[in-house]
Amino acid sequence: MNSTQSSDTKDNKFRSWRRAMLHGARARCPDCSRGSLFGRYLKVREICEVCGLEFHHHRADDAPPYFTMLILGHILVLLSLMLERAAAPPVWLHFSIWLPLTIILTLVLLPRIKGALIGLQWANRMHGFGGAD
Repeated sequence: MNSTQSSDTKDNKFRSWRRAMLHGARARCPDCSRGSLFGRYLKVREICEVCGLEFHHHRADDAPPYFTMLILGHILVLLSLMLERAAAPPVWLHFSIWLPLTIILTLVLLPRIKGALIGLQWANRMHGFGGAD
């Protein structure tokens, strides 16, 4: 196999969306899984420091907050309604439980969802990750 065939095969290799989303959710590069995806809390690095994959052209935009609200909204509303039906606690207790829980879970879940969506974009060769422009 010559070098031209080798590079063509590498560029056209199968990209597992499950593996890419898992690496992204762990805040790792979807390609090599060793480099860090984020430089700060939600700030995506320009390139992977290990394999050199460029991240700057990702388009996660509004999807991570939307999916975070969708997931947490369903879970927390269900739990709060279950507590209300079971014990009927006062309103102050609801606020003291659900407000901090909402903030903490949002801060934990948001970067994981953003990383997973960037991994999905990479696996599907979207937005400059190796697909047609």
